[in-house]
Amino acid sequence: MKTIIHAGAGTLAMILIGGFLIATLICELLLDAAAILAVKKAILAGLCLLIPMLAITGGSGFSLARGRDSPAIKRKRGRMKIIAGNGLLILLPLAILLYLRAAAGLFDAAFYAMQTLEVLAGSAQLTLLALNFRDGRKLTRGKRLAAAKTVNAI
Repeated sequence: MKTIIHAGAGTLAMILIGGFLIATLICELLLDAAAILAVKKAILAGLCLLIPMLAITGGSGFSLARGRDSPAIKRKRGRMKIIAGNGLLILLPLAILLYLRAAAGLFDAAFYAMQTLEVLAGSAQLTLLALNFRDGRKLTRGKRLAAAKTVNAI
């Protein structure tokens, strides 16, 4: 059950981050200031779901890895530290600042510099989560194969 919770929370986190990135790029490239503000507001609201999903992913991952010390687990742990730092120290403050600037109509060089940093940091976040997802699939491959054999034997 922990594995399902871990995978589900991680997958939802990746979907949310991907959605934030896609919405940001579409509104920045194709839409107006009102759309940019709406996306910035939606991202802030979405953080209320994303932050718990990342916490659940990290917590359940550490629980699942307890007592294990494979190279894949070490990589996943290292990435989770970067994901947490990137999220709390870069992406969360940027989401707040970008929303406040958009709400004030301040679409200046500082806004676009922060926006560029947010897209780059968000892309890095998504990449790190995807790498952890890949390594998690490799770690549970044997369990999935054994379960499939059991089902096929019935």
